[in-house]
Amino acid sequence: MLLGLVSRNPHGRLRSWFHGAAPTLQYLRVALRGRAPRYVGHNPLGGWMMGLLLADVVLCSTTGWLFTTDRFWGLEWLEELHGGLGHAFIPLVALHVVGAVLGSWKQGENLVAAMVHGRQRPAASGDLP
Repeated sequence: MLLGLVSRNPHGRLRSWFHGAAPTLQYLRVALRGRAPRYVGHNPLGGWMMGLLLADVVLCSTTGWLFTTDRFWGLEWLEELHGGLGHAFIPLVALHVVGAVLGSWKQGENLVAAMVHGRQRPAASGDLP
C-alpha cells in the first residue's frame, strides 16, 4: 500500500522506518564507502528521510494554516518559518530521489517501483530487515 500506513507488510509500517542514531551514522559511514548493506524495507537514511519529508509537509501545512488565523495573522517569524519549510522541501525531495536512484543502482533493483507497489526482492542472506 502506498506510504505503508495501513500495510500488512512490516517493512511498510511507520514504526519500522526509524533506526537509532548509532545505526544510522554507521550506515552513513558504510554507504559513503560504497559498501552499504541491502535492507528489505527502508535503510536507516531512507527512513529518516521519509520522516523529514513528512514532518516538513505537516509543519509547512500547519504554519500556513496558522497564518490565516486571527491570532497569528501577520507574524513575521511565522511567515519566515513557513517560507523556510517550503524552501527546504525541494532539497529534501532531491536528496530522496538521489538516494533512491543510487540505492536502486547499487542493489540492482527498482526501489522507486517498490515505493509505489510495496514489493521488493525477497530477503537473501546478508540482507538486513
